[in-house]
Amino acid sequence: MTEIEWKILNEGRAWRGEEARERFDLTPEKLEMVHGKLLWSDDAREKLLGLLLENVGADRAVQLGDPEVWRSAVAKLPG
Repeated sequence: MTEIEWKILNEGRAWRGEEARERFDLTPEKLEMVHGKLLWSDDAREKLLGLLLENVGADRAVQLGDPEVWRSAVAKLPG
């Protein structure tokens, strides 16, 4: 897979112009559940997550779930 340059900001955003088509082309053909998980592979799940995070934004994403889980994940980032 080619590396996708995600543009996830604090606030969600709509895609425009050519970017909108390129992002739409990254969406799965269909949603499916395999062994209790959406989509077939981690790669497909991460791609869908990236698309949703661009639209929703990080500020909203971190309001989902336990804030300590988010803090713990950020603490594990290098540097």
